[in-house]
Amino acid sequence: MDAEVTGRIVVGVDGSEASDRALWWAAEESRLRRLPLLAVTCWTFPALVSPVPFQPPISAEVIAGEAQAVLKAAVERVLGRDADTLDWEGEVVEGAPSLRLLELSKDAAMVVVGSRGRGGFTGLLLGSVSQHLAEHASCPVMVLR
Repeated sequence: MDAEVTGRIVVGVDGSEASDRALWWAAEESRLRRLPLLAVTCWTFPALVSPVPFQPPISAEVIAGEAQAVLKAAVERVLGRDADTLDWEGEVVEGAPSLRLLELSKDAAMVVVGSRGRGGFTGLLLGSVSQHLAEHASCPVMVLR
């Protein structure tokens, strides 16, 4: 007898094509497993280097608002009207995606991410977030190319 899987499916969303594929796949898996879906977009302040302390030229509210817009646009683009038929929620969180998604993996049935998102080093086969999750997550991880 198979053990019943509990928790939710967590998917990282950053607006990239790989993230769109991850969102679509996670939504389908959510339906098949009858588990809730949590779509997560993470944000951080851009790295600024200065010899003296100064106020960043952009506020946390502005960056979080842009992250919310990325999440909303991805859900509309990928799920469209099907979003209304899913048990899902979206969340925008401050912090590095690899760390925040790793935290969420503790209570998740699965974490789904794209193989490469908005980060640099586009020639890498596996992005830093997906590699970190594959190595350290507390649940299964699905990485979509």
